[in-house]
Amino acid sequence: MQDARPPAHITEFIQNVGLSEMPDPVIHQVGRLLLDLVGVGLGGARTRLSSIIRNHAARQFGGPLPMLFDDRTASASGAALAGGMTIDALDGHDGFNIAKGHVGCALMPSVLALMAEAGIDDGHAASEALIIGYELGARLGPILHDTAPDYHTSGAWMATAVAGVGARILGLDGDQTAHAMGIAEYHGPRSQMMRCIDHPTMVKDGSGWGAMAGVSAALLARDGFTGAPALTAGGHPLWEDLGRRWLILEQYIKPYPVCRWAQPPVEAVLALRDTHALTADQVVRIEIETFHECARLAMSRPANTEQAQYSTAYPCAVALVRGTISAADISDESLTDPEIRRLGATLIMSEADEANRVFPARRIARARLRLIDGRMVEGGWHEARWEPGDPPSDADLLEKFHALADPLVNDASELALACLTLPVTGDLGRLTRRLHRSIRPPG
Repeated sequence: MQDARPPAHITEFIQNVGLSEMPDPVIHQVGRLLLDLVGVGLGGARTRLSSIIRNHAARQFGGPLPMLFDDRTASASGAALAGGMTIDALDGHDGFNIAKGHVGCALMPSVLALMAEAGIDDGHAASEALIIGYELGARLGPILHDTAPDYHTSGAWMATAVAGVGARILGLDGDQTAHAMGIAEYHGPRSQMMRCIDHPTMVKDGSGWGAMAGVSAALLARDGFTGAPALTAGGHPLWEDLGRRWLILEQYIKPYPVCRWAQPPVEAVLALRDTHALTADQVVRIEIETFHECARLAMSRPANTEQAQYSTAYPCAVALVRGTISAADISDESLTDPEIRRLGATLIMSEADEANRVFPARRIARARLRLIDGRMVEGGWHEARWEPGDPPSDADLLEKFHALADPLVNDASELALACLTLPVTGDLGRLTRRLHRSIRPPG
């Protein structure tokens, strides 16, 4: 019978590595990513998607544990589901290029739910779990893509990562950890990412469902439920440098709340706008050359925020008109601006061999703008901002956070400090007291 356990060094890492063995930049980074996830989650809590899923969790996943950005309670699985989908409701959270997806969105609400389930009020332990989860998820994603014939959403591989982290939080032994990850990989969502790209809806990147499946798997393993081996948890070169190469430092952060694939075209358009001092009314056509997956973001006249977030034309048009893209710009209430709709309808997409060749490690695009006076202006290749090699400063992240949080909470500065300092202070209660309550209506 095949051994169900992952290789010993993976299990050892999951069960035993602590903050004392982690480099200072890694510890600082987890506070930064936590800050960003909380800000995006607050923005996401304003959406209809979040309202529906939190209502669902409260009704269908009854339990005593607090939910993010809500006064009600649910089970650990329900809280993870609602939190993951709330963060994913606003596509502004961190990601990992090689995984073509996102770790933090499913991970953070799962860690908080499992800590509450286990009765652990320790910010150092929570920080360790988050870091371990980033290291697991950032490897499991590319491995699944290498070994499965379809491109699956983040929820597919994050279910397995969440189960591994859950095993640590719940104090499971090596066999139980293996079973938790095996249950999660077997039962986790194998949702097809490009189906939602072509038909944007509330299912999005599967992160909430993966969070729910991973938490459930860890709890089932605690109770003695067994699972087939997790095929992605071992036997791949990406596991060889676990604990030496810290992939949490290689996550990108988004400046805008739209699909990462759309952000290189946005930067290309903004560069032409700034270089030539253009106003939106001077532009009669936008042309974008980019990679195949970006070209699939073809929604030019979005009818709701999900369609706006999975579009290239709409955010490029917003960028030309506004000079940036805010959460308000992609809300359901802001999709009828006539100038933005006019520009979005003009955009022509084409694939470029160079852009396809470097994807997914790099995502590049270039733009041409046809002007009302007949001129065509064009620029070079652009990547999205805030890639791992050129990350945002703490001040940049705080600016993004406050733009999202200030309209919705009274103590945004205290909340930001609680996120950034969690790995140092270990004060989890200071954070959760501010997260486990309803947001106030904007305005």
